Amino acid sequence: MDLKLVHTRAELAAAREKLGRLALVPTMGALHEGHRSLIRIARERADHVAVSIFVNPLQFGPNEDFARYPRTLDADVEVCAAEGVALVFAPSAEEMYAADRSVTVSAGPMGDVHEGAFRPGHFDGVLTVVLKLFNLVRPDVAVFGQKDAQQLAMIRRMVADLDVPVEIVGAPTVREPDGLAMSSRNRYLSAEDRAVALALSRALHEGAKHARPAEILTAARAVLDAAGPALSVDYLILVDPETFTEVSDDHRGEAVLAVAARVGGTRLIDNVPLSLG
Repeated sequence: MDLKLVHTRAELAAAREKLGRLALVPTMGALHEGHRSLIRIARERADHVAVSIFVNPLQFGPNEDFARYPRTLDADVEVCAAEGVALVFAPSAEEMYAADRSVTVSAGPMGDVHEGAFRPGHFDGVLTVVLKLFNLVRPDVAVFGQKDAQQLAMIRRMVADLDVPVEIVGAPTVREPDGLAMSSRNRYLSAEDRAVALALSRALHEGAKHARPAEILTAARAVLDAAGPALSVDYLILVDPETFTEVSDDHRGEAVLAVAARVGGTRLIDNVPLSLG
């Protein structure tokens, strides 16, 4: 089946009617190998794959990078075609949001901690656009990357709490050969910034060598501190993967070690899942 690119709700509805079991990969474009991995997982879960490409203004704060976020639709469509995507939905902000909109999704208390504390309102914007995409595309399955671990947990909670009939699949983080987690924002990094940014993945790797939460955090923090003032750390946390509450030192079971930091003018996040015995 040839790829269909649509920009409006009407075009989307017409194209969706021709597809059977559908997996959706929501993106903001600037697609890279990490997105390709999501598409490949989606292909295994459904008859057809849809990709949304939309830089969502609701999830950016006033001092964030909405204006300069990379927009590469032509190249993104080529990637989707190469990966066997059946449908690409690339709406405008005007198509997605009414000028007088007044109802949005509230992320609740879970959206106010960690990433949400540093980006107030971010998760409200994420959940609002994701729910709208679910309603418009009507997928059976949706695939999200585990690199945005708190986002994935929030979407799973929204789907459970609001009885949204979509199966949520988390996909492993894809990394560059040097260990840096793939991100559309990596293109902002200078060579010097990139060398500093590698402290994030190194910190997670060092932390994962240990068994107890306090030791994990101490080892990871030491790597971040060694990077010096060029790395400005927002948070380093060890949390429950479902609730994103910080775990106690006697915690046993699943956990996520997560970090967010700024390098130059670029903010990066990363995490690793852990199983503490």
